[in-house]
Amino acid sequence: MRYESILEAIGRTPIIRLRHLAEGLAPKIYIKAEYLNPGGSVKDRIAVSMIDDAEKRGLLKPGGTIIEGTSGNTGMGLALVAAVRGYKCIFTITDKQSREKIDLLKALGAEVIVCPTAVEPEDPRSYYSIARKLSMEIPNSYYPNQYDNLSNPEAHYRTTGPEIWEDTDGTITHFVAGMGTGGTISGVARYLKEKNAAVQIIGADPIGSIYHEYFHEGTIGEAHTYVVEGIGEDILPKAMDFSVVDDVRQVTDKDSFQVTRKMASLDGIFAGGSCGSAVAVGLEVAKELGPDDVMVILLPDTGMRYLSKIYNDEWMRENQYLETRVHLSAKQMVENKRKVKEMLAANPSESLRSVTERMREFAVSQLPVMEDGQPIGSLSETLIMQRMLDGVDVDKVVVREVMGEPFPVVARNATIEEITALVPNRHEAVLVANAGQYDIITKSDVVYGIANQSRGERP
Repeated sequence: MRYESILEAIGRTPIIRLRHLAEGLAPKIYIKAEYLNPGGSVKDRIAVSMIDDAEKRGLLKPGGTIIEGTSGNTGMGLALVAAVRGYKCIFTITDKQSREKIDLLKALGAEVIVCPTAVEPEDPRSYYSIARKLSMEIPNSYYPNQYDNLSNPEAHYRTTGPEIWEDTDGTITHFVAGMGTGGTISGVARYLKEKNAAVQIIGADPIGSIYHEYFHEGTIGEAHTYVVEGIGEDILPKAMDFSVVDDVRQVTDKDSFQVTRKMASLDGIFAGGSCGSAVAVGLEVAKELGPDDVMVILLPDTGMRYLSKIYNDEWMRENQYLETRVHLSAKQMVENKRKVKEMLAANPSESLRSVTERMREFAVSQLPVMEDGQPIGSLSETLIMQRMLDGVDVDKVVVREVMGEPFPVVARNATIEEITALVPNRHEAVLVANAGQYDIITKSDVVYGIANQSRGERP
């Protein structure tokens, strides 16, 4: 194929059979690989559609500025259009979006304004409000407002829907997609329903979004913060048409991210976090279906925008999203301890010399500092060594003068994921609260506990 510009390469993305991740499920399950669009996401389609419409209506003139509130992908599509057609771009984006998205927008010449996530839509600091305000202040600017712009679902009615119908030879029975602005699911659903009213349309909604409650109960509840990007809402956009949706199912951040990573490792499909949301819901629905059913799940964007998050083990571990085969609690690890039954601790008024000698005697690398039965600080070999290199006299200095911050305190039912998010990444140890008393879990305790369970020993 030969094109005159990058914009002509948008669309005609393939559907690909999901095999390993869908193993054991009766229906045929395909993904619609929208991450193969030139801008890396499904939003390339609506970017062209909205700007074409604005140009036809005289709302955007040569040399103008495109201003939009975006989770990153629509901005990327608009930035491609702007680059080809000679427009400037200003995008507002929330602070929960990945660093990669922000850097990509800037790479295409856009100005990016980062706004807080945890504010109401009407708040003047929200990315909706700031985008609207800038569009009123900057001459010859255009605010597409993808949430209420009907060119958004229209783009999918004209392109995405027909592609899915043609590529399944009209055999599709179920379509699953995440819901952000609502444009994708609404436009595709309208087309498929016109072709076959029996096609079931299922929306994937992150817990914390208002869509699930609105669809099932007709009320707009209070939105809560969630981590997955690009789907879910705290408003009801005009682009969202619930009349063509048959079901909305909720999905957690953890399930979204774990399924996203499994798609990459099992089927070689390198996609973003909201793709995992849609697939997680699709796999649940598929358990209820038979061999004659054909499901298509739309995958909105590429995994390249989430390398520092979803595909980063440390980030996943710190946020307690990684799967683990080890099932240990803080209580079990405390009971596992080999050396000392009672927790050793330092008194804030004793000399540093006495503490170092006690640490050597009992072969421990760190101690909590306790006063009146409560943790007020901590000592570690690393901290003591640094103080000595700074010239501290260990015979004259007392613990209170050199101690560090107290170790974090966890409950006895804290999981291994919660503990390893703290030890060893951020702290030398954690304290375990137990009826007004404390136990300690160190790096070696974690290693020993995991090793015992791996060998099948009683925890």
